[in-house]
Amino acid sequence: MTQPVLTVDQQIHRDGPVVLRVVGELDHHTAPRLTEALDGVPSSATRGLVIDLSGLTYCDSTGITVLVTTYHRAGAVGCPLVLSGLGDDLTRVFHTIGLDQVFTLRPTTDAAVAALRA
Repeated sequence: MTQPVLTVDQQIHRDGPVVLRVVGELDHHTAPRLTEALDGVPSSATRGLVIDLSGLTYCDSTGITVLVTTYHRAGAVGCPLVLSGLGDDLTRVFHTIGLDQVFTLRPTTDAAVAALRA
């Protein structure tokens, strides 16, 4: 059995927010990689943070916990957070457990950045 793979790339969107693009499987094996990337987001990301999940192929409860923790940490420092590109399965999970009422969800990174400007 192969180990799950997760990559996280950080860039600054032309309109200012930090964008983290998450690709692969987000589970208890790979969640520390996302946590490390989130810890590396500049504290000056006052224009917001977009986590692009369009490349996510799997997410378990550990991954969701990382996202919820990020939501709380971002809120504590006044950094708006938007999740983009959730697949159908993850969207369904978010709706089922009520996280669609907590997070701002947008279909694309550009839509997420626009939500931060609104």
